[in-house]
Formats: sequence, structure tokens, C-alpha cells
Amino acid sequence: MAFEISLGGKTSVITGSNSGIGLGMAWELARAGADVVLNSFTDSDEDHAIAKEIADKTGTNARYIKADMSKGDECRALIEQAGACDILINNAGIQHVAGIPEFPVDKWDAIIAINLSSAFHTTAAALPMMRDAGWGRVINVSSAHGLTASPYKSAYIAAKHGIVGLTKTTALETAEEPITANAICPGYVLTPLVESQIPDTMKEYDMGREEVIKNVMLKRQPSKEFATTEQMGGTAVFLCSPAADQITGTTISVDGGWTAL
Repeated sequence: MAFEISLGGKTSVITGSNSGIGLGMAWELARAGADVVLNSFTDSDEDHAIAKEIADKTGTNARYIKADMSKGDECRALIEQAGACDILINNAGIQHVAGIPEFPVDKWDAIIAINLSSAFHTTAAALPMMRDAGWGRVINVSSAHGLTASPYKSAYIAAKHGIVGLTKTTALETAEEPITANAICPGYVLTPLVESQIPDTMKEYDMGREEVIKNVMLKRQPSKEFATTEQMGGTAVFLCSPAADQITGTTISVDGGWTAL
């Protein structure tokens, strides 16, 4: 049996998707035929221009909707405003690095709200739509740090571990329905934000570009190569395909072997 991936007629909502991993996922879903709703907390001309570019180049309906993922009511309103949500990708996230005794409480609260609680709110709003449509996919972007840990990232790691748990519960609650829930766990992905950090890291360690990427930035990634936003998008598209109908409640690592160590 040959599996074809065509997402025509499906609407995908991707949080935190005006750049990086979320935007890469939006592009690949649109290329597979899905309409896409982009999101972030800003509301600039550039945000709407990104959606227009996706629509123009893929022939899909692409829109941008502003919503602050730190606020539960706005998370739910995003789904309602989208009008349909066959594919929900919870991608929004922030980071802060500090030891536990020094970790600012406001940073902890913000990271838990944006990286974890937002996924609960959007999922709660989206599941009734998926049930009405008779089909759905929940894809949560966790991290290699959703399966392992590092020092000084307590809030991020707690949230990403929590996302894995939320994914499993969502899968169990929808197990007898044509709805799946899975978490993608990336390692280091070459996003514009990561790219912008390379020159400063080169200066800090007095190393060339390739050396700093291999020995500093990708120290824990055995492949010594970044994952790409296109690969992240391709993984999301696969999870929306018929081949993935029986994949639910699990994690898929896109981390170059990080969590194999």
C-alpha cells in the first residue's frame, strides 16, 4: 500500500511561527496542501507579509493571528479565531539560563506559561474541533531537553518534560478516535537565532566557524550537524500522513543522536 501525503482541506495552527522551527513547519505543511495559521505575540506588517508569501507561493490560505501565549485566554482565542484546527502544532517557547537559587521567579512563570501551559489551553480548545471534523493531529514541539537535562535550564527542562507528559495524556484521551498526539524532540536546529549566535561564540572561544559549531555548539549532538527547519517541517508532515495513523503518545527525536548517549 502506497501512502500519499496530501493535506488539502486541512487547517493547521502553529504557535510561535513567524520565524525558526515554527515557520519551517508552516512552509512544509503549506507545501503539502494545508492551510496555515501563523502566530506570535507581535502584529507587524512583516508578520502578515510572511503569511502572504506562503499563500502566494503554495496556493494555500495562510493567515497570521496575533496571540500572546503567556495568556491562557489568548491561547484559546487563537484557536477560536482560526475557525478550524485539524492540525495543532504547539511550538511557542522562550528560554532563560540561571542556577535554581538565582532563577528569576518572573522568568520561571513566563517559561512555564509559554512553553507548557499554552499547549494545554490550545489543545483544550482544538480537540472539540478535531472531534467534530472526525480527524486531528496534535504535534507538540518538545526538545532533547524534554528527555534529558542540563544544568541552569530548570524552567525550560521542566516545561519540555511536561510537554512530553501532556502529549501522552492527550494521546490516551483520544486513543479510540482518529486523532493522534505526538511530541517532536529536536536537538540543535539551525534557526536564524542560532545563526546569529555563531559570530559571538567564535569570538568568545577564539575559534573558526566550523570548529565552534562542532566543538562548542554541537558538543552534545553526535552527528555534529544541525537539524534544519525543513527537516522539522518534514517530520511534522509525516506525522500528519496516513503512515502515522498508529503513531500516538510518543516522542520523535530529531537530535543527531543526542538522546542516544
